[in-house]
Amino acid sequence: MHMLDLMSSIIMEGDGVTQELLDTILINLIPAHKNLNKQAYDLAKTLLKRTVQTIETCIANFFNQVLVMGKSSVSDLSEHVFDLIQELFSIDPLLLTSVMPQLEFKLKSNDGEERLAVVRLLAKLFGAKDSELATQNRPLWQCFLGRFNDIHVPVRLESVKFASHCLMNHPDLAKDLTEFLKVRSHDPEEAIRHDVIVTIINAGKKDLNLVNDQLLGFVRERTLDKRWRVRKEAMMGLAQLFKKYCLHHEAGKEQAQKISWIKDKLLHIYYQNSIDDKLLVEKIFAQYMVPHSLDTEEKMKCLYYLYACLDTNAVKALNEMWKCQNMLRGLVRELLDLHKLPASEANTTAMFGKLMTISKNLPDAGKAQDFMKRFNQVLGEDEKLRVQLDTLISPTCSCKQAELCVREITRKLTFPKQPTNPFLEMVKFLLERIAPVHIDSEAISALVKLLNKSIEGTADDDEEGVTPDTAIRSGLELLKVLSFTHPTAFHSAETYESLLQCLKMEDDKVAEAAIQIFRNTGQKIETELQQIRSTLIPVLHQKAKRGTPHQAKQAVHCIHAIFCNKEVQLAQIFEPLSRSLNADVPEQLITPLVSLGHISLLAPDQFASPMKAIVANFIVKDLLMNDRSVGNKNGKLWTSDEEVSPEVLAKVQAIKLLVRWLLGMKNSQSKSANSTLRLLSAMLVSEGDLTEQKKISKSDMSRLRLAAGGAIMKLAQEPVYHDIITPEQFQLCGLVINDECYQVRQIFAQKLHLALVKLLLPLEYLAVFSLCAKDPVKERRAHARQCLLKNISIRREFINNNPLAHDKMVSLLPEYVVPYMIHLLAHDPDFTKPQDFEQLRDLKECLWFMLEVLMVQNENNSHAFLRKMVENIKQTKDAQCPDDPKANEKLYIVCDVALFVIVNKSTACHLESPKDPVLPTKFYTPPDKDFINDKEYLSSEARTVLLTGKPKPSPVLSTVNKALTVPGRRVYNKTASSDTTSNTSTNSQPNSPATKTRDVVTESSEGGARENEENPVITKKDDGKKEDTVTSDLTTGASTIPKPRRGRPPKATPSPLANEKEGGAGKGRKRAAPAQDSAPSGEPNSIKIPKAEDVTQILDLQR
Repeated sequence: MHMLDLMSSIIMEGDGVTQELLDTILINLIPAHKNLNKQAYDLAKTLLKRTVQTIETCIANFFNQVLVMGKSSVSDLSEHVFDLIQELFSIDPLLLTSVMPQLEFKLKSNDGEERLAVVRLLAKLFGAKDSELATQNRPLWQCFLGRFNDIHVPVRLESVKFASHCLMNHPDLAKDLTEFLKVRSHDPEEAIRHDVIVTIINAGKKDLNLVNDQLLGFVRERTLDKRWRVRKEAMMGLAQLFKKYCLHHEAGKEQAQKISWIKDKLLHIYYQNSIDDKLLVEKIFAQYMVPHSLDTEEKMKCLYYLYACLDTNAVKALNEMWKCQNMLRGLVRELLDLHKLPASEANTTAMFGKLMTISKNLPDAGKAQDFMKRFNQVLGEDEKLRVQLDTLISPTCSCKQAELCVREITRKLTFPKQPTNPFLEMVKFLLERIAPVHIDSEAISALVKLLNKSIEGTADDDEEGVTPDTAIRSGLELLKVLSFTHPTAFHSAETYESLLQCLKMEDDKVAEAAIQIFRNTGQKIETELQQIRSTLIPVLHQKAKRGTPHQAKQAVHCIHAIFCNKEVQLAQIFEPLSRSLNADVPEQLITPLVSLGHISLLAPDQFASPMKAIVANFIVKDLLMNDRSVGNKNGKLWTSDEEVSPEVLAKVQAIKLLVRWLLGMKNSQSKSANSTLRLLSAMLVSEGDLTEQKKISKSDMSRLRLAAGGAIMKLAQEPVYHDIITPEQFQLCGLVINDECYQVRQIFAQKLHLALVKLLLPLEYLAVFSLCAKDPVKERRAHARQCLLKNISIRREFINNNPLAHDKMVSLLPEYVVPYMIHLLAHDPDFTKPQDFEQLRDLKECLWFMLEVLMVQNENNSHAFLRKMVENIKQTKDAQCPDDPKANEKLYIVCDVALFVIVNKSTACHLESPKDPVLPTKFYTPPDKDFINDKEYLSSEARTVLLTGKPKPSPVLSTVNKALTVPGRRVYNKTASSDTTSNTSTNSQPNSPATKTRDVVTESSEGGARENEENPVITKKDDGKKEDTVTSDLTTGASTIPKPRRGRPPKATPSPLANEKEGGAGKGRKRAAPAQDSAPSGEPNSIKIPKAEDVTQILDLQR
C-alpha cells in the first residue's frame, strides 16, 4: 500500500507522465498480461483510479497519436489500443473523457475492417450491464447507430449482434434500436436478416417486456422471407415464445394476450406452397402448440381451447393439416396393400405411382423419390417392418403405440457406423407425418368430457378466455373435423350419448355438427349400439322434417349412411313432407324441399314416380311459375340473407331440388332434363324474373340468376347431362360471371373454380374465366387470374402423373380451352360491331387474359400448337349457326385477334406445330376441303389500335374543315376511383406497347357509386392520379352511366318451356356493376389434386 501511495504522489505531483511510464502501467491491462500477473493488474487498476484527473490527459494524448494521427510507433502497445480502451472504461469511464470523440472519428473511417474493430469495441462499451455511455455521450451513440446501415456487411452483422445484449441490459434503448432493426430485417444479406430474428427472440425469451410489438412484428414479417433459413428461424422463435408465455403462462395472462396472434400466424403459414413450411408448421403444432409429450387430458385441453381461440383461416389451415396427414396415411396404407399382392408388372407400376405421390409430400422431392424407392425395397424384404408400419397407420393405433412403432422402425433403419444418415432422416419425416401423435380413442373421450363440462357449465371456459357457447360450438366443430380423419376413435356409447345431448340443444350449428359426426362415424351403431339407434332415429326424422335446411340435409344423409332399412326410414320422411307442400306458406317450404331433394338424390328409383309428379305439378307449375308476393323495390342488386323474401328462398331450393332429382336419375333420354335446362335458361334470359310480372325485386332476381347459373354448372358435372347442354345454354351459364351484381359474379366464380380444380367440370367451362377481363373490380380480375393459374397447373400436373391421361388430352390439356374461349367470345352479347375498335380492344383483353397464363412457357412448342389451332378454326364454320354469315364473320374476327395476340407475344409460334389440334364438333363444323379461308378480317387500322392503343393518325389535309369529334364510347365503361392502374401490366401485353389503352376501370371498393343500385351514378374522385398506360383521348371526371337492358327481346309467348331455341334467343346478362361493399379477398387455394384411381371416372366426364 505504501508503494501505491508513493506512485500516486509521483504521478500527481510530477510535471507529467512519460510514454514509457504510461506503457509500464498500461501493459498490465492487456488481457495476456492481466491473466499472467493478477497482482500487477490490480495495482495498475487502483493506481489509475487514484490518478484519474492527472493521467487522463496523458492517456488522451497517447490515443490521439495512435487513433487520429496514425503514429503506431509511439508505443509498443499501439496494436492493443481497443483492448486498452475496454479495460480503461471498465476501471473508470472518466479516464476516456477525451478519447470518446476520437472513437467517433474512427467510426467514420474509410477502412471497413477499422470500422468493424471500433464497432466491436463500442458494442461492448454500450452493451455492458451498468454502462451509461449511451445517455452520457449521445453523439457517439447516434454515430454508432449509423453503423447499422454500414456498406460493409460484417459491420452491419456486428451491429445487429450487439442489439441482443443491448435489449437485455438496456431496455430503455429499445426505442432507438427499433427503427434500425426494422431496416436490417429487410437487409439483402440473409445472415443479417437471420441475426435480427435471433436478436429479438433471445431478448423476448429472457423477458417479453424487453421487446415491443414493433420488434415482434419484424419477426412476423420474416416468416414469409424468401430464404428458408430465415423463415425457419422466425417460425421456431415465435413458437418458443408461444409455448413459454401462452401455454405455460410464465409471465401472466396480460403478456400471453400480447402475443396471442402467434398461434394464428403460425398456422396461416400452412397455406404456403413450400412443403418445408408445411412440415415445420406440423412440427411446431406437435411440439409447441399442443405438445404431444403431455398426458392425454392435458393435451386435449390444450387442443380444445386452442381450437376455440383460432381465427377462421387458422382453423381452416389446421383442418387442412389433419386432412393432408390422413391422405398420406391412406397412401402408405395403399402401398402396404400392394405389398400383399403377388408381384406383377401392373403391381410394380402402381407402387411406383404411390411412391411418387408420397415423395411430393416430403422435403426435397428429388432425394425423397430415391429414398422412398429404397424404403419400399426394405419394406418388401422385411416383413416385421411392414407389420410395424401397418400397426402405425391402423385406425385403432393409440398414441402410445404409435410412439413405440416409430421408435422400432427407426431402430431397424439405423446404421451405427454412419454419422449422418439422410435416408433415415427422410423416413423420419414420413413417420412424423403419418403417426397419430394427438388423436386416438382415449383423446376423443377426453374431448367429449371437456365438451360435456362446457355444456354443464363446470368447465374453465371463462378462465381460458372463451365463452361457454363458443367453447361448445368450436368443440363440436373440432370433433366434426376429427370424425372425417379418425372415425373409428368415436365408436363408444359414452361419446354417442354426449352427441345425442348436443342434438337436443337450441344452437342450430351444434346440432348440425353432431348429426354430421353421427353420419361420419356411426356405421356400427345399428349392430352394436341398439339403445343409441332407438334414440337417434326419431331425432333424425324430426330434423329432416322441421330442422334447419343444413340439419335436414345431414339428417337424410345420416339415415342413408348408417341404417340398413334406409328405404323404410326415408319413406317415413318422404310421404308426410310430400303431402304437406304448400306454396302459399313459403316459410315452411324450405326444409321440406331440401329433404325431398336429397332423398331423390340418394334413392332415385324408390321415389321416381311421386317425385316426377311433385316436380311437374308443384315445383314448376305452382312454385317457380308464380309470383305470389311483391318484392322490396329499394333498387339494390343484393341484400343480406335475412332480407331475402321467403318465397325467393323457396324458389332457390326448388331449383336445387330439380338438380338433385336429375343427378339422382342420371338419364339423358328423359324429357325432364331438357325441360329443366330450358327452364333454367329462361330464368337467365329473363334476368331472374321468370314470369316477367315485375313483382320480384332486383336483389331477389340476382339470387335466382345465381341459382340458375349454378344449377346448369352442377348438371354439367354429370356426363349424361353435359352432352345435352346446348352451346346457347353453356353461353348463358358462362355469362353469369359478368352479371351486373358483384356478389353474383363473386359466388359464381368461386363455385366454378372449385368444380374445375377438382376436374369435375369439362374443359370448356375454364373458358368462362376469360370473360373476367371485363370485370370492373380489380379484386375479381385478380382472383380470376389466380383461379386460371391454379387450374392450369393442376391439369398439367395431373397429365404428368397419370399415364392414362395421355389418351384423353383433348379433355385435359389446358391449351384445348382456346377453341371454347374463341367460340364463347364470338357469341358475347357485347360483341355487336365486328369492326368497332373499342369492342376489338375488349376482345383482345379477354383473349390475353387467358393466353397470358397459357403462354408463360413454350412447353412442347405449345405456342405453335396454339397458332395452328386458331388457324384451323378459321377453316371451319360455327356449328351453332353454320349458315349465318355474320356469326361466322364474328368468329373469324375473334380468330384474327387471337392470332394477332399470339404472334405479337411469341417468336416461337411460327415453328412447326408438334401435332394437329382436334376441334370440338359441338362448336365447330368439320373443315370443308373446298373452303380455304385466307382472308384477313382485321383492317390495318384495327391492328394499329390493338398494337398501340391509338388509331393511325390521319393525313393533315384530310382533317381540314372537319369538325373535331371525340371517339364514341360504349355505354358501359370500366372506371377507376382510387386505383386507376391497369390490371394487366404493360410489360405483360403482346409486344409490350408502352402506350397501351384500356378503359378507365372502377375499382369497386372505394368508388363513388352506391353499391349494387339499379342505375348508379359513378363519380370519379379526382385525386391527382392518372393511369400511366391510358392515352389522353379518354375522358375523365364524373359521369352518369345508364345501364341498358341486356335481357331478351319481347317474345310472342311468355312460357319459358315453349321451345329450346327460345331459351337461348337473348343473352340474359346485364353489364357488371362495381360493388361498393368491401370485397372479400380470394380464398386460399387448398384443393387437392384428384387421386390416380379417380382418373377413369374423370376421363369419362371430360368429353
